[in-house]
Amino acid sequence: MPKSKRDKKVSLTKTAKKGLEAKQNLIEELRKCVDMYRYVFIFSVDNMRNSKLKDVRAAWKHSRFFFGKNKVMMIALGKGPTDEYKDNLHKVSKYLRGEVGVLFTNKTKEEVQEYFNSFQETDYARAGNTAQMAVTLDEGPLEQFTHSMEPQLRQLGLPTALKKGVVTLLQDYEVCKEGDTLSPEQARILKLFGFEMAEFKVTIKCMWNSDTGDFVTLAGEEEDNQQKDEEEEEEDDENNTVNDARST
Repeated sequence: MPKSKRDKKVSLTKTAKKGLEAKQNLIEELRKCVDMYRYVFIFSVDNMRNSKLKDVRAAWKHSRFFFGKNKVMMIALGKGPTDEYKDNLHKVSKYLRGEVGVLFTNKTKEEVQEYFNSFQETDYARAGNTAQMAVTLDEGPLEQFTHSMEPQLRQLGLPTALKKGVVTLLQDYEVCKEGDTLSPEQARILKLFGFEMAEFKVTIKCMWNSDTGDFVTLAGEEEDNQQKDEEEEEEDDENNTVNDARST
């Protein structure tokens, strides 16, 4: 049987080397920014939209943003007092959990908070988001849609039909209730009818000052972070107990 052209051996060493090199470059870049900028902020993002984050980057060309690769960024800053790049940077690493990013800037805490507190933009919800209000569509003609859209609306579950070439909703239709977890069909319907239920928002979680080495936790974040630390410690204790039991 002839050998398949798809049956090619790939060297994992080459792949790993490329990945390792990218990680090392990221670590070096982060540390350069620590030396270059006065402040380091950790921020979280609600209802992430790449287009919105792109707008923020454009407005803050004087600063640097890093988003993603939390574990690599933790290594760059330091996971603990013994391996931190500079004093108290390991405290920043504790906030690198979930959908968060790092902002390097020379702008003050007040300037950063003022900008991001005012930068909140609504957008269409996606599947998995929570409905912010109940939405019911009224029976009658849907003149905003062309006749060619009618089959698509029907596929989404809407009771529609063409009447004299006009897309018509045959009866009142409840799209969602407040608090519902939206399905892909519900999210699509809400977008088609112009209901925006998601809000892109950036929240500043903590700050580190390179001049003094001071670390500041911003309001409402310290308690949440302490709770996460306690949960992780409890999980580690449980794992250790299980391992001890297995060893005996």
